[in-house]
Amino acid sequence: MKKTSLVYGNFNILHPGHLRLLKFAKESSDYLIVAINSNKTTKDLNLFDEQTRLESIKATSYVDEAFILNEDILEYIKREKPFFIVKGKEHENEENLEEEILKEYGGKLLFTSGEIGFSSLDLLNKDFEINYSFINHSNEYIKRHNINKKQLERYIEDFSKLNILVIGDTIVDEYITCNPIGMSQEDPTIVVTPISSKKFIGGAAIVASHAKTLGAKVSYISVLGDDDNFKFTNTYLEELNINALLYKDSTRPTTLKQRFRAHNKTLLRVNHLKQHYINKEFEKKIISKIKKIKNLDLIIFSDFSYGVLTKNLIDTISEFAKKESIKIVADSQSSSQTGDISKFKDMDIVTPTEREIRLALNNFESGLVILSKKLHKKSNPKYIFTTLGSEGIMIYNSQENDLLTDNILALNTNAKDVSGAGDSLLTCSSMALAVGATIWQSAYLGSIAAAIQVSRVGNTPIKKEEILKELNF
Repeated sequence: MKKTSLVYGNFNILHPGHLRLLKFAKESSDYLIVAINSNKTTKDLNLFDEQTRLESIKATSYVDEAFILNEDILEYIKREKPFFIVKGKEHENEENLEEEILKEYGGKLLFTSGEIGFSSLDLLNKDFEINYSFINHSNEYIKRHNINKKQLERYIEDFSKLNILVIGDTIVDEYITCNPIGMSQEDPTIVVTPISSKKFIGGAAIVASHAKTLGAKVSYISVLGDDDNFKFTNTYLEELNINALLYKDSTRPTTLKQRFRAHNKTLLRVNHLKQHYINKEFEKKIISKIKKIKNLDLIIFSDFSYGVLTKNLIDTISEFAKKESIKIVADSQSSSQTGDISKFKDMDIVTPTEREIRLALNNFESGLVILSKKLHKKSNPKYIFTTLGSEGIMIYNSQENDLLTDNILALNTNAKDVSGAGDSLLTCSSMALAVGATIWQSAYLGSIAAAIQVSRVGNTPIKKEEILKELNF
């Protein structure tokens, strides 16, 4: 007997959380039916036209049948008797009226948040497409938000009006190109010979560099080691004409991440770092410096959990920014279990990865939208960009009378090096928001910046001319 799964809902904008739900439902059955609430039967004023929502569902590879639902879902279930009804994990502890009906004929109610970190079949198939340009614009997103090229160009030109402070952990990335010799005869070890090495600015320093090459006036504050990488960083930032306020801490080296690569593949990464917090003397000096910077428009926290951004610094700077009506944004990257994006309160934008938002909430079951709602409740960011690798970003908007969520698929599906994508997204998006762009326009400009960044190996500051060139939709 063929087992049928039923999924129902509004499906206003199909995002990765929906795809995960549909994938699970399809894999649990032989035939997947999706019922889409009609505009007449729902009171949500922000819903798109029902035919648009239907076409979006039909275009997915998991759905066998989809239709507009013009009756009570319970009546449909009684009549059609699907074997499974699949709902998001967030509904598991609620009253589910379908349950009694299912019991009558032996059906089952399943809950899932979907597989964390999967890539949908639709995304995987793009690997086999020939792309003559490395950026594929999201035309549906552009239409949904009435985005036009001239508007975006004006915002980019206005970047030069901004005065920005970036504060956080400095990282130096070293790429060591190797010649693979082969396998050791003594033990099963790959043997390589280093040929050349190249250093790049990373961490919060590349965020400051992006902001500068995109046109803003930039100040940068960080704490480094008393070593050669301090000199490398200081020289680099001076050449970009960034007002760098760098402090030397003899108790830590400047964080160095070495990548050993051969034939365009990374074989091994070695991190040289210490993660203890800076002392109170450094805190006092930094706070004093920040309060002397005049006419700031935007403060960017770039946190890698390596010790620069203490709780006292974050809270004090955040209060200062709110008092002075300065926009504040944050990214807290978690290479281990130590990062916590929720420690940044009342931000305008935060940009966690899915793993980082789950770590902050200690929640590894809920779907993406529920995670965003929980993070908003905990730390009150206005906008949350959950970054999802090849699935792009999911945008959560806490502001009333607008769409709650939307997503932008990755605009570059042929990435050479994904390191730095989040930094460029945060920098460009927050700058756009600071000059008056909507959150939807800001997210799109940030996505273009990320697509440019991953098109090359190593962190190289993005120039505004590069983004202007890619506005070809």
